[in-house]
This record gives sequence, C-alpha cells and structure tokens, in this order.
Amino acid sequence: MENRESSCLDKLFVSVIIPVFNDTKRLKTCLLALERQTYPKELYEIIVVDNASNETIGDVVNEFGQVKATYEGIPGSYAARNKGIAIAKGEVLAFTDSDCIPALDWIEKGVKHLLSTSNCGLVAGRIDLFFQNPDKPTSVEIFEKIELNFPQQEKLQELNYGMTANIFTFKHVFEHVGYFDSTLKSGGDREWGQRVFAAGYEQVYADDACVNHPARHSFSELRKRVARLTGGKFDRMMNQKPSPIEIAVDIVETFKPPFRSLYRAWTNQELKNNQQKLQLILVMFFARYIIISEKIRLYLGGISARG
Repeated sequence: MENRESSCLDKLFVSVIIPVFNDTKRLKTCLLALERQTYPKELYEIIVVDNASNETIGDVVNEFGQVKATYEGIPGSYAARNKGIAIAKGEVLAFTDSDCIPALDWIEKGVKHLLSTSNCGLVAGRIDLFFQNPDKPTSVEIFEKIELNFPQQEKLQELNYGMTANIFTFKHVFEHVGYFDSTLKSGGDREWGQRVFAAGYEQVYADDACVNHPARHSFSELRKRVARLTGGKFDRMMNQKPSPIEIAVDIVETFKPPFRSLYRAWTNQELKNNQQKLQLILVMFFARYIIISEKIRLYLGGISARG
C-alpha cells in the first residue's frame, strides 16, 4: 500500500479551492501557508473565488504565482465553491476558507488519507480553534470554543459529513453525486456530505491533516455567524417542504429556553471560575436572541444572511 501511495502521490494534481468575501487580510495569511506546503509545488494550484466582495482581491492574489482568481456573483460560499470546482484542473479537490491557516503538510496528509482509504469519497481534517490572545480570551471566543467549535470527527461519525473549512475529495465524486447546493448560505457541506455517504463512498477523519481557525472575537462577528447558521438550517428545512406540524415544532424549539445549554455551561470543567461561566451564559442569551430574531425575520419572508 505504501508503494502505491508513493507512486500515486507523485502524479495526483490537487486543486485547493477557497471562497472569499471581504476578507483579503486573512486571505493573505492563508495563501502564505499554502505557498509553503510540503506537497510538490508543480502538483497543486490554488483557486480563490471572489464571492462579490466589496474589497479588491487582485492585489493579494497577484503576490502568489500558484493562485488563480475567479469570480462568482451568486451570493453564498457554496455557489463560490461550485465555481472553483468547475474550473479546477485537479483530480483531487481540497477545500478550506480564507480565514484558515493550513498546516505546512496539510495537502500531503489529506492526499495520503484519500489514497489509503478504499473507495474514499471524503476526508475531513482536524480544525483547531485559536484565540487572538490565548492568555485573555474574550467571552465570545470562549463561547465559540465550547458551543460553536468544529468537531470534525464527531460530525463525520454521527452525521456523515465534514465542514468545508477542511475537506478533501476526488473530482469524480462531485461528478457522481453532484455539486454543492448553491441555494444554501450555510450547511451545504452537511447536505453534500450526506449525499456522498448515501452513494456508498467511504468517509474518513484525518487528525493529522490540520488547519487552524480563529475563534470569533467580537459580538458583531458572532452575530453574523449565528445568523448565517440559523438561515442555513432554516433553508434546509424549507427545502424539504415541511408540514405545518413540523413548522410548529421548529417554532416551539426556537423559543424553548436553553436550560440544557445553561447547565452544561455552568458545569463545564474548562472554565476557570464563576466569572467566566457567567460571561458564557450572557453570550448564550445573546446568541439565543439572534436565533429568535432571525427565525422571525425568515418566517416573515426574509432571505437568509450570508454572514
């Protein structure tokens, strides 16, 4: 198997696809990490898809010789990823986000797991959250780590998908099961991953194929993420044409007090003191307020936010 992996590794061309929306500063950090990969430079390309940003990405992209820039005007990261897939030259497709920092051997490890797993349709790599100041995390950062982190292994094992901040697959898998649902602003990775599983492909977690992801630092950043996640969940539900009873259940669940989450926060062993616990609970109430207000807006005919 090792000889097969080594010979294939010398031949497989990889396309790394990154959607970006108003995030040029962090995009540059991501591209710097991708430029320094241990994978042979002649065997991978980086496709950056500008998803109708207000910022100009050209100045950043032009600094990197391996980067190909393209544009997708349809709002939403999954529409942007689909544009990247359509122009990708690689047999292997790797996905990450503009705010992520891949480890230097990220591509090498991801490709290795694809090759070492028979009939592999999806490799989900580890996503590590980090704080701006590890010694003084904000209450929002603590909330992200505890309530909204990126448990790739758990998602893969329980729900049969990996988050697109760190996944690898073959292009022929998209040709078989179809592209991402471009109508979704959030949760398209889940919907697509479950199609891959239903088609009979193997899915594997790769702890050594790692990207680092910054925790949301401020309430404004958290508000955008919670609104986007809420909209994505709402869109997926409505795409299934729910019955009135299912809609009623969703509304009741939305307004139900988060007693279980509050108990989990108060008994969490990672929190150093009662002050951190109280701060976390306050952020929980803020997030709940965003979920409720966003659900009301969506049920009244609003369009899901892109975040």
